[in-house]
Amino acid sequence: MKTLAKAAMIITLTASTSVISTTAMGATINERQDNQQARIKQGIQSGELTRKEAHRLGKQQVKTHRKEAYFKSDGTFTKKERAIIQRDLTRNSAKIYRQKHDGQSRK
Repeated sequence: MKTLAKAAMIITLTASTSVISTTAMGATINERQDNQQARIKQGIQSGELTRKEAHRLGKQQVKTHRKEAYFKSDGTFTKKERAIIQRDLTRNSAKIYRQKHDGQSRK
């Protein structure tokens, strides 16, 4: 009985770990941008972000989107350019997290 429970737990943990790693690493640039926009919107609605913070974060999103469009404008999107955009999105994500959890509120 205990062996069966342990086996089920191991399978569950393995499956959940693989799902987490594929969603974190496998998300496309557009999916990440959409997710970050949704996080900013949710932060505004919940009061975790002030209007000034949300505006600043939104400007960062636009800047990253424009950089992506610039990179794609010549008809190619190299691995290096993709890595630059992914790095920018990672930084933007960290900024969103910090602003949402900094203790300020819109109240």
